[in-house]
Amino acid sequence: MKNGDFYTISSDATNHYEEGILRIEKYKEGKVWTAIVDDADQGYLYVKRFPLEDNVKKQCMNGSNEASKLILLSDAKYPRFSVKFGGGDEFREPLIIDADEFIAVKSFKAKGKRVSNYEIAEVTEIEPREVPEEELQEPEVVEVPQAPEVVAEEPKEEPPAPVLNTATGQWQLFGNDDEEENEDDDSQENNS
Repeated sequence: MKNGDFYTISSDATNHYEEGILRIEKYKEGKVWTAIVDDADQGYLYVKRFPLEDNVKKQCMNGSNEASKLILLSDAKYPRFSVKFGGGDEFREPLIIDADEFIAVKSFKAKGKRVSNYEIAEVTEIEPREVPEEELQEPEVVEVPQAPEVVAEEPKEEPPAPVLNTATGQWQLFGNDDEEENEDDDSQENNS
């Protein structure tokens, strides 16, 4: 709203809107807004950056004093403003404010950062700062190699443990079959 109020509603075709609408758009969570507010308590202009809350209840980005006024509202990614001085400070060069560098993103309830202590005649939004190259570049697509398919192998038979031949007192590497043969051989020799 022009008075600094904001709220969310459904997109029903039967909605009726009150007067004083500044913008109507689809809510995007986390979208950063930049506002310049004339703070009635302090008597200065403040820049503030904030995301709006998804809430059907009206909330005000101007602060608690109803006499405070919303001067400008921007949703540009890197907004910039030209501040022209007036009165006894009219001789000063216009101040260019890059909002992204001037103040960090905070809550819409935060006071913001004072534009200047000098008398201000006019604030206008100018061409936003260019988006840094690293943000323009598409993210590099990196192919992740797929792991080879793992085929379950049949368990290998372990070699038999060495067996002590009781007749000879020697260890045998191959199991009972040899032992039985040896025992048969031994018994045949004993019978002869």
